Amino acid sequence: MRSVSVAAVKAHLSAVLAEVEAGEEIIITRRGLAVARIVPERPSSTDSKGWMNDMWAFVEAQPMHEGDSVAEMRALARY
Repeated sequence: MRSVSVAAVKAHLSAVLAEVEAGEEIIITRRGLAVARIVPERPSSTDSKGWMNDMWAFVEAQPMHEGDSVAEMRALARY
């Protein structure tokens, strides 16, 4: 990760963006203090259901506890 002043970013924006596209994170500083960070965009899935696969993977990785299923919660609500 590299730090670049606001003035340098303004003068060399295309070069800074090329570094970010290559995977580099850039911290922008003003008077020596960090004010912003430019990070590469995460690649989006070309698969239209990619987000759904990610969601299922997340859900499946979560621990299950007694009473966590929707059916069990509905049964408890019928009193």
